[in-house]
Amino acid sequence: MARGRKPHDRGDGLLARLRRDPFAVQTVRSAAAATLSYVVALQLSREPVPLTAPLTALLVVQVTLYSTVTTSLRRVNSVVVGVLIAIAFSAVVGLSWWSLALVILASLLIGRLVRVEEFIPEVAISAMLVLGVTQVSDTAWDRVLETLIGAVVGMLFNLLLAPPVWVDTAGESIEDLARRMRLLLLDVADEFTGAPPVEQAATRLHEARRLDNDVADVDRALRTAEDSLRFNPRVKEGLLHRVVLRTGLDTLEICAVVLRVLARTLTDLAKHRGGHQLLPEQAALAIRETAQYTADALVSFAVLVTTQGSEDAEAAETRLAGELRAARACRDHTAARLLALALADPGRWQLYGALLTEVDRILDELDPEHRGHRLMEELDRQGRERSDRRRRLVLRDRRNTRRPTRTDR
Repeated sequence: MARGRKPHDRGDGLLARLRRDPFAVQTVRSAAAATLSYVVALQLSREPVPLTAPLTALLVVQVTLYSTVTTSLRRVNSVVVGVLIAIAFSAVVGLSWWSLALVILASLLIGRLVRVEEFIPEVAISAMLVLGVTQVSDTAWDRVLETLIGAVVGMLFNLLLAPPVWVDTAGESIEDLARRMRLLLLDVADEFTGAPPVEQAATRLHEARRLDNDVADVDRALRTAEDSLRFNPRVKEGLLHRVVLRTGLDTLEICAVVLRVLARTLTDLAKHRGGHQLLPEQAALAIRETAQYTADALVSFAVLVTTQGSEDAEAAETRLAGELRAARACRDHTAARLLALALADPGRWQLYGALLTEVDRILDELDPEHRGHRLMEELDRQGRERSDRRRRLVLRDRRNTRRPTRTDR
């Protein structure tokens, strides 16, 4: 019976992974929305093959509802502007090489003025397609109608079948980043226990520099998660989720920079030692133990940031606090060892001090109290920005309201 369940289990695991994959979900949703918009356009448009509607739906349906709404508005705006430009040119001049050049130039310039962003070429495309037909007005408004059909179907598709909230996917990316940083920190600490050549130490430095690419990948996943929390009726306290994840990634990014500096210190120390033992055994073991607790704290911090349940968050915070206490105790023991080395060999005291400084920076960034202050500051900043936007809107409405004149009174 166990053998009979294995394929089913693998199938369930594959299906679960596909549901958590933004690309797979986006592919299915885009295909369904494009097909549905084509069926609707066949009933409403006079074109025999209204392909503009499924094309618009394909471009409009995004991974998140927020992206879908903003993309729909820009897409419709770009098509309408392009059609109006084509109608204006067709009333004055016909289609020739110079009029086509003027249409393209005017469409690109006006597209930038109306701020359609990535759909600026769509303004010129719509104008050229409409200008190249005989009955300009009929084709123009058919194209506008098909664009509206695709945009409306795409927005309704995401409103009725709300896209997933990608918080879990972003959380997994943050935890994976923390685990890679943990492994790198342990590898760097291992180098201090031996006599690595400069080339081997430089390899660790290159690995630390590659963390920038990992941070960029996680940032993209987090942006998708942040957009999925906007305009989503299933999400409560979306602002809090966004701020918690964003500040957590900012902390890990700072720790990644410190890791790069730590790897640079390792490379400099390897150059000074010239193939000899970098540190005495007791000092090297003290650094190794400090790095072990610090590396574990990185993962515990990531788990704390991405955990949504209150009980799990309390357990993660307790574990993080214990690891930070152990890391600081080991750090103090390491400081005593390195101080003795600096007194015996003053020529390398700055490298020993740099090791302690870099460890202190990581521990300070992971401290829950420090994180609490940053979280409150970010929430206050978001609140001030919202209040400022609301105040500007109120002032704008007051300026636009016509003051009563003496005749009106």
